[in-house]
Amino acid sequence: MDAREIFKNLESELVNKLKKIKACAFDVDGVLTDGTVWWEGEEVGWNRTSHTSDGYGLKVLQRAGLKVGVITGGNSLSIEKRYKENLGLDFVHSGKEDKRYAFDELLSTGLKSDEILYMGDEFFDIPLLKAAGFSATVSEAVGEVKDVCDYVSTLSGGRGAVRQVIDLVRYAQNIVPEVPDFPM
Repeated sequence: MDAREIFKNLESELVNKLKKIKACAFDVDGVLTDGTVWWEGEEVGWNRTSHTSDGYGLKVLQRAGLKVGVITGGNSLSIEKRYKENLGLDFVHSGKEDKRYAFDELLSTGLKSDEILYMGDEFFDIPLLKAAGFSATVSEAVGEVKDVCDYVSTLSGGRGAVRQVIDLVRYAQNIVPEVPDFPM
């Protein structure tokens, strides 16, 4: 089932939560990636694979005026390069398993907790998932994480799960990506 069909079947309470979202934060390992990391040597460090449709979706939300970023316990050159330099996200918080500081920083910008979407997949994501106005996780997250989330993606981390959640936000807020009309 694609995101349009999922959105049509969402409870009105969840749609109302999605309409309030002004900032979206995503975990990296297991959410924006499939969780696989490998060592690339001292110059690169730990590397990851990400899905281009997730990255494009992040930019669509950002171009629509939402604040978009990552909050991850991982810390490596690949995270900095992909999310800060390549995608130019609004915030990149990395290297701390206790992610509450990053959520507090979002709140310090004037955002309210019900205006923040967070998507994570691990036990240490639970405090943010509980605090966020809309919480989501991936299909393979552990039961305790699924239990606290508003939405569980039908897709896996690193395989379009983030884009599915982004599309739910788009549909709730009537965000239409600007796509130039390329002449033939």
